Amino acid sequence: MVNPESIRQFRDEGYALVQGLLSPGEAAALRAECHDLANRLSRTGNIDATWGSARAAVQEAQQTQILHCHNAQFYSAAFSKLIVDPRFTDACAAFMGTENVQLHHTKMFIKPPEKGSPFPMHQDAPYFPHDRHSMIAAIFHFDDAPLEKGCLRVVPGSHKLGMLEHDSEGGWHLPFEKYPIEDATPIPAKAGDAIFFSYLTIHGSGVNTSSEARTTVLVQVRDPEDPPTIQTHLSRGQGMMLRGIDPTAVVRGLD
Repeated sequence: MVNPESIRQFRDEGYALVQGLLSPGEAAALRAECHDLANRLSRTGNIDATWGSARAAVQEAQQTQILHCHNAQFYSAAFSKLIVDPRFTDACAAFMGTENVQLHHTKMFIKPPEKGSPFPMHQDAPYFPHDRHSMIAAIFHFDDAPLEKGCLRVVPGSHKLGMLEHDSEGGWHLPFEKYPIEDATPIPAKAGDAIFFSYLTIHGSGVNTSSEARTTVLVQVRDPEDPPTIQTHLSRGQGMMLRGIDPTAVVRGLD
């Protein structure tokens, strides 16, 4: 599913859309899992993860929300199966240029109809910097994500800028006036598609103004031989091998 042109685009532009990574039936089943999980968690507390910076940057975001679950694989085996699926892990290895793929974390996001929160433009790297910047993310789409649903937007080639200084007020973000969401390149996607991008690629997304939810799971992975620059953003399940081996396991004393 990952051809040389996709790898070239990833290396040159910092992202690549892989169409049809999952079948429509698989995407529909995982969509149902996401919404069922959100319903269960909503009964026990508030799972709105809208950034304070989003409300500051986008006027219409004042009344929006985005439903969120960190490490979704601990709530449903469907997501555990997803993150070790060879179609996914082989794609990660191809884009990373490594045989070994290690989990950092997963996140489920549901942008509700007509009020799905945006994400201001940012890099993921400031949250959890790594020495060799091997980390990439993949966003699985379980329903269609056209422009009006607040699809992912990127700044092509921005991964070559290195890690930029971010404002940490209300969630890490880049200056609103320099990186407005609407100026970034949109990447509409279909159910079953996955978008892969470097954690240095500047990205964000707009408000879901459509009549349907936008349902995704983000998976962040790294080369196990790329150590974190600082110990931060630790989470349950981090370090799980999704493909290959961890050559550093003896050094870390994990055996």
